Amino acid sequence: MTKLIILPPAARYLKKLKEKQLKAKFQAAIDQILVNPYFGEQKTGDLTDIYCCDIFYNKNNYELAYTIIDENGETVVIILAGTRENFYVELKRYMQHLKR
Repeated sequence: MTKLIILPPAARYLKKLKEKQLKAKFQAAIDQILVNPYFGEQKTGDLTDIYCCDIFYNKNNYELAYTIIDENGETVVIILAGTRENFYVELKRYMQHLKR
């Protein structure tokens, strides 16, 4: 069974969502990730070991960034969720903050 950890930035964003259909799409993506942790697209460069999942809703593109802890993919950590606009800039900034 895959364990799920949601970091505060992602938790805040998901909690603020008011549209039930969008919330359901994020939940479906998270469920898919728990079934297959390698579901998302693996990033390269500064964001090595980060996976991102695209979510399309109402002509907008949303992103869900996560990483996998443990060799067996037993723990998934949701790092950040949000709209595609400035998402990767914010993700890089947050990852730099975590490394300090």
